[in-house]
Amino acid sequence: MKRCYESEPDGEYRSPVYGVRAVPVEKVVANSYNPNVVAPPEMRLLELSIWEDGYTMPCVCYYDAANDRYELVDGYHRYLVLKTSKRIYERERGLLPVAVIDKDLSDRMASTIRHNRARGTHNIELMSEIVAELTRAQMSDQWIMRHIGMDRDELLRLKQITGLAALFADREFSLGDADEEAVGETAEAFLQP
Repeated sequence: MKRCYESEPDGEYRSPVYGVRAVPVEKVVANSYNPNVVAPPEMRLLELSIWEDGYTMPCVCYYDAANDRYELVDGYHRYLVLKTSKRIYERERGLLPVAVIDKDLSDRMASTIRHNRARGTHNIELMSEIVAELTRAQMSDQWIMRHIGMDRDELLRLKQITGLAALFADREFSLGDADEEAVGETAEAFLQP
């Protein structure tokens, strides 16, 4: 099994990330075995992250030379963002950053699962503490929701976990749209002894 797509002159192993390529997204195809699913709120957050920070992680692909195409091993949702977000597609000029691995199908499947499982899940307590820190730094609820990709219900739940009273002290809770009156009533009811 070849350990990298392009070998070093001295025969030393070189991680694929050191050879990232800008590949036209039309040459990239999804694999048929990725079990990873991302919910719509997380997809919106991924699109926002790529818009705000750019592509900071390449997709991982296998290059199929016979068909001159790149089959995804990891990064399907980053690829999907480029294909579906007009603003990102235009800014990136239709090019997807790709790190290439040269493995047979079964090894590619294992790689896909490893990549997915290695990411883990969000720690609720940590996310609650981040919300608390941002609130203490006087970031508005709207700012938190927009920059962290939360909806109003998630923000309220995370504030409740860390101690709702302290996070709402000295200011009126506001989500900034038509539902704010109902949510404000919910927050007031929760604060009642």
